[in-house]
Amino acid sequence: MDDVVGTSAEPTVRDAVSAPDAQGRPRRTTRRFPLFTRDTARPEGGGRAAPRDAPAPARQWPILVVLAGVGLGLLLTALDVFRLGTVLIGVALLAGGVLRWAVPDVGMLAVRSRFTDMVTYGALGVAIVLLALMAQPKPLLEIPFLDDTLHFTIQ
Repeated sequence: MDDVVGTSAEPTVRDAVSAPDAQGRPRRTTRRFPLFTRDTARPEGGGRAAPRDAPAPARQWPILVVLAGVGLGLLLTALDVFRLGTVLIGVALLAGGVLRWAVPDVGMLAVRSRFTDMVTYGALGVAIVLLALMAQPKPLLEIPFLDDTLHFTIQ
């Protein structure tokens, strides 16, 4: 109880890094990450990608680039250019992963930690590109064990 000053009913905390525990007593806190997450924190890349006085689209250019790529891919898919459209969607997600890695402040493109975002964008992008290249008819990429797995599961 070195952090408590006086004997009044309200404990007074001297130290700026102390915080009350569950019973309201002051205790020293640590900057270490907790073993179990109890709430959410702002993502590390959650800042603006442009100055505050810039218009909103300029501040959020990283997510707008990814959304424009996905939107164009969906449009191409709707216009019956399936393979090119889905490859473009996957490439847009891969670009999102690269932007998350390279740009320190990516605005709303940041969802979780940098590592989690990069792995998620990368895995989804690679999966979509591979599936687009393997799509029938006339697949551009053939992976034999996936073909065997598909035939085994459908039997």
